[in-house]
Amino acid sequence: MKNIPVFTTEYGTATLVLKEIPYRSLAYVIAQSVLPGGLEPLAAECLSFCRAAGAERVFLSAPGGGDCPWPEHTRILEMRSSREWIGQTEAFLFPVLPELAGQYRELYNRAMACVDNAATMERQDEAEFLQTGGGYFVHDGKKLLGLGQIVDGELRAVAAVERGRGADVVRALCGAGDFDTISLQVASTNERALRLYTRLGFLPVGEVSRWHRLWG
Repeated sequence: MKNIPVFTTEYGTATLVLKEIPYRSLAYVIAQSVLPGGLEPLAAECLSFCRAAGAERVFLSAPGGGDCPWPEHTRILEMRSSREWIGQTEAFLFPVLPELAGQYRELYNRAMACVDNAATMERQDEAEFLQTGGGYFVHDGKKLLGLGQIVDGELRAVAAVERGRGADVVRALCGAGDFDTISLQVASTNERALRLYTRLGFLPVGEVSRWHRLWG
């Protein structure tokens, strides 16, 4: 299902993220421009469209992040750490080759299935993923520990497939490239990831977005 970059109403415009409906039955509404007093009627029109498209849960992010009448669901936080603080590991990286992109996608989606605001990786996303680069499997010489993607010092994905080895996965990924500072984004409801990143020296430096439960 395709997203709608610009959904226009008389109360303002929004972006409707619908691609998760076939996988998780949820949709996201990103209010872009809202006329005074128009947030609630704009949200109502977006909600109606999303539900008609099959969404059973709908979340909304509004300009400014606050002053919404709906309960807060989660915040997307930006965190940063010095690579020196993160430390090193004996685990090593194996680049994601084209013939392994499908395996990466399946493992990534399995690990992220219950993570708030994580995007499902679709088959058609593989070409862009490979072109962007920075995707790796993380091994310890005997078994697969996890996988992820790091681009220009930004951890765009981290997924441990071996319980208790998340730190090794992060450290291995952060060892790619010559960047002194590593950044990432994480949902405030992803408590396990937050504990891990804090232990590795990551500190919150800002709020990227705030999401409210519009329906479901």
